[in-house]
Amino acid sequence: MNKLKRGAIATVVAGAAAFGGVVAIAPTASAAGSSTCTVDIANATYKTTTSVNLRTGPGAGYTSQGILATGTHFYGTCKYDTSYGVGVPYNVWTYGKVTSGANSGKWGWVSADYLKKA
Repeated sequence: MNKLKRGAIATVVAGAAAFGGVVAIAPTASAAGSSTCTVDIANATYKTTTSVNLRTGPGAGYTSQGILATGTHFYGTCKYDTSYGVGVPYNVWTYGKVTSGANSGKWGWVSADYLKKA
């Protein structure tokens, strides 16, 4: 990190501390790769059930890398699952590689709600 960025961050943190505030630093989009996974899956091939975003992380708040058209093939390697209770899915995202269509070759996250086994 260069000196200018370190200085700016230190100023913000010091200012927040002086006024009794808290500074939350969000992870970068690149930090939401497979290390974010909570469940390994047997590498599975899926198809999208509708047009859906390929995202940089497991959530709608992450940046879209492109739209996957209905029927796009997606090779899933793991999932991010924040289920509450047994068998009650709340927020499940699949990480993997797009293997067909305009975004073929890209890695990212797709909501499991829009995937079915191929």
